[in-house]
Amino acid sequence: MIFAAAPRRAPLALACAFALFAPNVVAQDTLPSVVITGPRFPAQATPIGATVISAEQIRSAGATDVNQAIRKIGGVFGRQSLDGSPDFGLDLRGFGTNSAQNTVVLVDGVRLNENELAHTVLSTIPVDTVERIEITRGGSSVLYGDGATGGVINIVTRRGAGKEGTSGSLFAEAGRFDHLDLRASIAHGAGPWSFDAAVSDRRTDNYRDNNKYEQTSFSGGLQYAYAPNGRAGLRFESSRSDSRLPGALTEAQFLAIPTQTDTPNNFGSLDTDRVTAFVEHRVGAFELAAELSHREREVSSTYDFGTLSTSVYEAEQTQFSPRLRHTADLGGQRNEFVAGIDLMRWERDVTSDFSAGDARQDSKAFYLRDELLWNAPHNARLAIGGRHERFEKDYSDPLAFPPVVGEHRKQSLNAWTVEGSIDVMPLVTVFAKAGRSYRIANIDENSYRSTLDVLAPQTSRDLELGVSAGTEARKATARLFRHRLTNEIYFDPTIGFGANTNLDPTRRQGVELEGQAVFARDWRLTGAWQYVQAEFRDGPNAGREMVLVPKHVVTARLAWAPGNGQTADIGAQWVDSQRYGDDFTNSCSTRMPSFTTLDARYARRFGPWEVAVSGLNLADRQYYSQAYNCRAGIYPSDGRQLKLSARFDF
Repeated sequence: MIFAAAPRRAPLALACAFALFAPNVVAQDTLPSVVITGPRFPAQATPIGATVISAEQIRSAGATDVNQAIRKIGGVFGRQSLDGSPDFGLDLRGFGTNSAQNTVVLVDGVRLNENELAHTVLSTIPVDTVERIEITRGGSSVLYGDGATGGVINIVTRRGAGKEGTSGSLFAEAGRFDHLDLRASIAHGAGPWSFDAAVSDRRTDNYRDNNKYEQTSFSGGLQYAYAPNGRAGLRFESSRSDSRLPGALTEAQFLAIPTQTDTPNNFGSLDTDRVTAFVEHRVGAFELAAELSHREREVSSTYDFGTLSTSVYEAEQTQFSPRLRHTADLGGQRNEFVAGIDLMRWERDVTSDFSAGDARQDSKAFYLRDELLWNAPHNARLAIGGRHERFEKDYSDPLAFPPVVGEHRKQSLNAWTVEGSIDVMPLVTVFAKAGRSYRIANIDENSYRSTLDVLAPQTSRDLELGVSAGTEARKATARLFRHRLTNEIYFDPTIGFGANTNLDPTRRQGVELEGQAVFARDWRLTGAWQYVQAEFRDGPNAGREMVLVPKHVVTARLAWAPGNGQTADIGAQWVDSQRYGDDFTNSCSTRMPSFTTLDARYARRFGPWEVAVSGLNLADRQYYSQAYNCRAGIYPSDGRQLKLSARFDF
């Protein structure tokens, strides 16, 4: 949120993305059911490189929101939010506090990313409406444009009941720190019509002083399915939240009393409304799809600088994304051609004592992607794609120093990708991908920059090699990746009092391992390891580590489901030490300490009722994942929390 980022002048960086969409080829008459979203259309096999989290896994792990599910089940590293919300900063492939600007986040194909220094808000999405979450790591600007170097996270909702009759649930949870979470959902299907609705009320005092958080939200959808040709529908989401802002601590303060605050009078709020219309239609070998989405958000923040100062940001974003897919069988080969257009307008009005930075950005993009699948015994696949996107930016701030009046800029960028996969032997697939991804500076970065002109676009040469082996019962995937970045956009604290700038050439490279195994019929073990080298590759800082990037993140989970109404789930995550946020020269005498967190859940079902007890940070570890200065600028993470919940399904 803007009100959380404003007082820290947070660094920014790059990257966001999508990894490989590499569905295995099978004969058309034996195609499996749809499980994921391929190149912006439903695909018929899980794409290589993607992690798919099902609704059943979300519920079994006791994840109470989408962000938590991505971290606990998907193994994605998340940084503690600054405003007490459950919206941790999700970091794919080591982009630090700029991860939000380098990871594309979608809900049913609609972008949630903001054109400003703000993390994507996922807490407004009712977790009970989620059908699955798809996490794809690696560059994919061809399909998703700006900010697609680190990865793409796509949240897919149920979009209707999906079956005849009425079903729903009631949920209540209470726990430490005066935590209270109330949720209700309902879905109904009648012939071609279906609808769903969900409401929630969440509140907590949180671990720290002056960190109370309250949120209410509503989500509803209506769909008409005119099988077998397609479907159309409308979704609406609305959320209201209020936060108290505890601010940062020095290391001495953290070690003495980690719950304390130096900012007892700071607070903020966030209101969002989003409406989306969608249609999918098939005509012979052609599939047509489109979304038209409009989002409005108002962010307000009040800080005590001796006198109270209030800022209000009002932003609107409209997106229209029509696209087409043509599929043809060509003598034992299958060709899939996708073409699409992305049109987006984002506007912001600011009312503040220190800024009047009104802004607008228009983007227009056109992309093509062609995929050939052949040699059924080996499921060979080759895909080539390209994208051209044009941006127009308008910005004005008479309160800036010096004042900015009527600044207008145009920027155009291209992306490309070549990717392929083949089964070298039964149950063993190798895959590779090369491409170019990009990101442009957002409005906040350009308004506080180190140059007279707007910041140059950030580009990345992306390379990925991998292998996947096994079945769903026992499967392992390994990936080697490298992103060579030019003009990475980042906040550099060594320039005067600090400013956003284009860095000297940088690099992200490393290894990712994922695995899962079902054993003794009732037990399921999953794990993930990410190793990242994030460093400068040229200039005066060549060879030095990038800040706020742990080299190692290890996640493991063990689930027990004997089928007698009982389930249990326990997980652990270890995060390596990191450079402090201002330590560009790697000269700070210490690093942010590594830490391990444990969580667990046990649930018992009695007919339509389910009762569960769960815990987070069970070892009550005192640690932090956010620190913007050497031994200072620390935002402590949450202490141990125990919760008791009850759920009724009907």
